[in-house]
Amino acid sequence: MTVQREQLEADVLIVGAGPAGLACALHLANLIKKYNDSGGKPQLSAENIYVLEKGREIGAHQLSGAIMNPRALAELVPDFEKTAPLDTPVTDDAALLFTKNSSFRFPITPPPFKNKGNYVISLNKLVKWLGGLVEAAGVNVFKEFGGAELIFSNGGREAADERDGIAGVITEDKGLDKNGKPKANFTPGYELRAKVTVLAEGTRGSLTKKLVVAKKLDNINPQSYGIGIKELWDVQPGRIAAGYVAHTLGWPVSTDMYGGGWIYGLSNNRLSIGLVLALEYADPQFDPHAAFQIWKTHPFLKKILEGGKLVRYGAKSLPYGGWYSMPRTYVDGGLIIGDSGSFLDSQRLKGIHLAMKSGMLAAETIFDALKAGDTSAKTLSAFPKKVEQSYIKKELWQVRNFHQSFHHGMLAGFIHTAFQQITGGRGLIDPMHAHAGHEAYKKISGRPAPERFKGDGKLTFDRLTDVYHSGTRHEEDQPCHLVVHDLNVCATKCVEEYGNPCQYFCPAAVYEMVKETSGGVKLKISAANCVHCKTCDIADPYQIIDWVVPEGGGGPNYEGM
Repeated sequence: MTVQREQLEADVLIVGAGPAGLACALHLANLIKKYNDSGGKPQLSAENIYVLEKGREIGAHQLSGAIMNPRALAELVPDFEKTAPLDTPVTDDAALLFTKNSSFRFPITPPPFKNKGNYVISLNKLVKWLGGLVEAAGVNVFKEFGGAELIFSNGGREAADERDGIAGVITEDKGLDKNGKPKANFTPGYELRAKVTVLAEGTRGSLTKKLVVAKKLDNINPQSYGIGIKELWDVQPGRIAAGYVAHTLGWPVSTDMYGGGWIYGLSNNRLSIGLVLALEYADPQFDPHAAFQIWKTHPFLKKILEGGKLVRYGAKSLPYGGWYSMPRTYVDGGLIIGDSGSFLDSQRLKGIHLAMKSGMLAAETIFDALKAGDTSAKTLSAFPKKVEQSYIKKELWQVRNFHQSFHHGMLAGFIHTAFQQITGGRGLIDPMHAHAGHEAYKKISGRPAPERFKGDGKLTFDRLTDVYHSGTRHEEDQPCHLVVHDLNVCATKCVEEYGNPCQYFCPAAVYEMVKETSGGVKLKISAANCVHCKTCDIADPYQIIDWVVPEGGGGPNYEGM
């Protein structure tokens, strides 16, 4: 099908309206205003900055614990405390060790778990607020539009060689049926061209993934990932104080896995709880969602949650790999920022301030490039240099080997990190090498499928009930945005070797193996359930699942998350 696309041109195109993308847009708009007000030549315009957001509104797809270090926000919006939606300052922080029936509070909170001066927030609310500032600054924000394909400087959608930079993106076509045929409301995607395209898509961004492969941008380690599963609860008065922050280690996470929980008290008797698990465990039939539900039955948590009400649910992947997994963040006409570029402190599990700072440094780099009329890789290479001179490098360098330390279990991890604390992050081996998480699976050797977790409907829930609380919706009659490149592998080889782990690692009940009348099985994909966590793209043992953007506006609605 030949499609005529409307073309729009901008100075800067930012793909993703999360903390990184919005910080980039706002800082760049502020730099342009100051420059124009001082009589700078050539004049620049904030209206020539475009931001794409695939959610139905700004913040709809934003989920985090979330504890925010306000350092970057204070630089971006110096008087942020007057208007920013900061739920509560941290008033108490604790590290708890869980056994099955008891908990032990560490007498001294380890430094990574200390949060004095930080805020408990809703990332959804913070991003909505930032989006309002960005729009007020004159930036064009396009909601319900996803970046579907890259445009390279050779005019095509593939890089012919390493000299081809980015020239923009094509947004997704709207109004296609499940077979890819145009419906009555068909609207082709836009061809958006820009002098600089900034990829701020979050973890495992679909365009970033393509660019890293096409341009060979990988670092010495492949990216490591985790999955965070979260619920928001309204609890009975007096059960938890606003600003109380606890992180848990131990039960039900086994010592051969990396993971832990969080318990954050918000204002008005609202509670944020969640479990984060590294996507590099050995058992392909391990179920992260079930582990989270079981974690809630611990007496410490059960006492807080009893009589309360589940408000929201969500799941998100996050990049653990750190400095040695950071891809090269610049090409001709393009930059990579935020979680897409691995700007996350894996020891403290904090990335909001680093994402925002990466966006601000990208804005400064772009501003200089626009003034010079040169957006080549040579000019944009100033971005990683700015990163190295900032507190981003200092923070990430101190934990550059942290997550890799836990690849052989918790005990080995604690030994390595003790030496890293003493040596400023170096530890016993520097750099520590890592493998892709999906390579950790061990074959099941005919082991039967485990019984699925059902929940009691009060304290614990099955995945479909939780998905309902995510506010997820998609147009049903559209091409499946979860592209499985060889369904035969799913029905044969994967059944025998790994027991179809997609049925277990997906926190949204998207994948199911169903029996056919012939006696075989086939993969059923319920794409409408997808909460856009990208776990399937990350954790599939054969790497044959590609997550691509669905029709804009689809996905979760993480109100208050």
